[in-house]
Amino acid sequence: MGNIWILSANSSQATIFSAESQVAQPVAIATMENPAARIKPMDLVSDRPGRTFDSFGGQRHAKSSEVDPREHEQIRFAKSIVDRLERGRLEGEFDRLVVAAGPEFLGALRTHFGTPLKALLTHEIDKDYTALKPAELRSRLPAQL
Repeated sequence: MGNIWILSANSSQATIFSAESQVAQPVAIATMENPAARIKPMDLVSDRPGRTFDSFGGQRHAKSSEVDPREHEQIRFAKSIVDRLERGRLEGEFDRLVVAAGPEFLGALRTHFGTPLKALLTHEIDKDYTALKPAELRSRLPAQL
C-alpha cells in the first residue's frame, strides 16, 4: 500500500491531497488556481471577432470562434492539473489516485489523462468538493480508498 493522491477540483481551483493509507486523513500538498474562470467571457477576448467575405457574392460577416473563451480557459486549466498529476506519477509520489470534480470539469480532466495515469485512478466522483475541509472531504470519499 503506497501513497494516495486525492484531487478535488473545479474550473477555478484545484487542491491535491495526499493520504498515507486507505483510511488516513488527507493533507493538502498543492493548490492551483484559475482566475480566468471568474472573469466575464467578454473580458477574456480582446476585441470583436474578425470579419471575412463570402467566397461567392461579396457578403461580409463576422467570424465565429470555434471554442468559447471560457471553455478554452477551462481546458487549459484541466491540462495544467493533469500535467501536475503526471509529474507526480513519474516521480513516484503516489500509487493511487482519487478524483473528485464537478461533472463538466471531470470530463475536461478525463480528456487529458494518459493511459499510465488512468491505470492509477481508483475512484472518480462527479461532485465539486473544493469548498470542503480535509476532514469533510474524507467523510464524503469511500471508506477504503
